[in-house]
Amino acid sequence: MKKEPDDAERLLHQALHLAQKADIRKAIIYTYDMMANLAFMRNQLEKAEKLFKATMSYLLVGGMKQEDNAIVEISLKLASIYASLKRQEFAFAGYEFCISTLEKKVTREKALTEEAMPAEEKANTHLLLGMCYDSFARYLLDISRLSEAQKMYEKALQISSEIRGERHPQTVVLMNDLATTLDAQGRFDEAYMYVKKATELARQIEHPELHRVLSNMAGILMHKASFVEAKHVYEEALKEAELKGDVAFIEHIKMELTELASSRGV
Repeated sequence: MKKEPDDAERLLHQALHLAQKADIRKAIIYTYDMMANLAFMRNQLEKAEKLFKATMSYLLVGGMKQEDNAIVEISLKLASIYASLKRQEFAFAGYEFCISTLEKKVTREKALTEEAMPAEEKANTHLLLGMCYDSFARYLLDISRLSEAQKMYEKALQISSEIRGERHPQTVVLMNDLATTLDAQGRFDEAYMYVKKATELARQIEHPELHRVLSNMAGILMHKASFVEAKHVYEEALKEAELKGDVAFIEHIKMELTELASSRGV
């Protein structure tokens, strides 16, 4: 699927034909889901939408409840597809369904004993809710609904910190994204507080996206008028990007350094 998507699609069509011929419901559902994910990966969004809907239909007809995590996961992917296709009404409805469904479910599951429901299963539902907050936050940020995006990021960060810990790579990413949202609102000191913590943690765990966190930190420093410090952080980000071989981001950082030098003479 990652390196030879055309061959993967051909094999999945063969698998679907065999599953339908043998009338094996689980195999049909699994194959539709794989085909949907492949289309999603290839940015074939309208095709992915149809395949995810087909998968969901099979699951619901088979007796799965709408609040089941598998249904919510598909609904979340559909919401992100609608967001990408600029179908705002459908995107909002999808995100709100996912979040309201899981918030109720998490509240209900908290009251259950370990015997009734294992802690790992509860954590999975909670983490899925965090994913919904994160995805919705990114969409809200994209359409410039900044204060709403901030609230979603704060909720996603809280869940990731509580369950995964603050040194987890995803927690660091969320901390950085929250800083971006605060920066976009002109709340530079708060943004710097979060991005500074994210940078410290990213260095400690050798985060694969350290160069992106550093670049964000440098941008926030520029907004705080700390131009000399911003230059040093951009230079560190450039070195990290070169080590990672992130060609596109290397060019981005070079452009930022050029702009900083021309506008501030540093």
